[in-house]
Amino acid sequence: MKKLGLIVNPIAGMGGRVGLKGTDSPEILAKARELGAEPVAPARAVEALRVLKHHMAKFELLTYPAEMGADEAEAAGLEVRVIGKITSGKTTAEDTKRAAKEMLLEKVDLILFAGGDGTAADTIKAVDALVPILGIPTGVKMHSAVFANTPQAAGEIAARFLREGLPLQQAEVMDIDEEAYRENRLVAKLLGYANVPYEPVMMQATKEGSSGFELADQKAIARGVVELMEKRRIYVLGPGTTTRAVAEELGIYDSTLLGVDLVKDYKLLARDVNERQILKAIRGKPTTIVVSPIGKQGFILGRGNQQLSPEVVRCVGKENVWVLATPHKLSLTPTLKVDTGDSELDREFRGYIRVITGYRQTRMVKVV
Repeated sequence: MKKLGLIVNPIAGMGGRVGLKGTDSPEILAKARELGAEPVAPARAVEALRVLKHHMAKFELLTYPAEMGADEAEAAGLEVRVIGKITSGKTTAEDTKRAAKEMLLEKVDLILFAGGDGTAADTIKAVDALVPILGIPTGVKMHSAVFANTPQAAGEIAARFLREGLPLQQAEVMDIDEEAYRENRLVAKLLGYANVPYEPVMMQATKEGSSGFELADQKAIARGVVELMEKRRIYVLGPGTTTRAVAEELGIYDSTLLGVDLVKDYKLLARDVNERQILKAIRGKPTTIVVSPIGKQGFILGRGNQQLSPEVVRCVGKENVWVLATPHKLSLTPTLKVDTGDSELDREFRGYIRVITGYRQTRMVKVV
């Protein structure tokens, strides 16, 4: 019988909606909780496990106690063998590494983990490429290519791997400097390669940044967007170089690259805001969300912009979401994706959405 190891990082993703861009340090985790951050990883892990159970693949599930896997397995209705020990409520990266090492000794066929880039890095530090891994996306930073597109996709891929023996491919694990990330700088390095199940449709690619030759296209998009802007309407600018070009076209040069800003009457209303601040500013007021897909991954919501929560998007309305993308970016991601954490909202985005691709140029692109 196949063996599946499950590791849940219960604090992964908690910094997203409160605008902290991660929870890798105890100090930032404490701050996230002060701001009202709620765990997101456990529920997303349960989503993946329920899909896994639905497929009725025969396997033995091994996991760590309480919130690191046992609770989630129980919630999904799966039988589990619990190994190791933790101090509940005070889990750390060392718990993740220890869990991965013990699962390696147990000779699991696959480690399914719920977390972000930090959890992926901790896992391969412990097991290298000696056992395949697969990520349930629950973090703020998910630049690595070891994650499924959604929790449901992770469950589907794991089930097929256990049942059919999907082939393996090497995938990049990226290490993102969280402190630099908070300072509006993206500093990433390649930490290593992991073996992951090969499923080209349901797995995300490594994030790719914008290149210098896209600058002219970004400026053209920005010029067109500014012409469309209306007075007394609030514009919520998501992260990225394309949306930053819009701010610069307005003469705003202190906007954030990796955060969310608010613009009203062609001026910066608020910088680097979190979910709560966005909701306070936009309730009852005409608002437009402006986002750009993540390079090579295609996500317009749910990756790096968790401040744009389902509540924020519903408050604004799908019809008031503007998507900006250069032709080059769309050539790398011919379809777009959403993973908001709200499956009903994700379904509402399925179909085609208008994308601004240049000065007074648009294209209809499919959201899958």
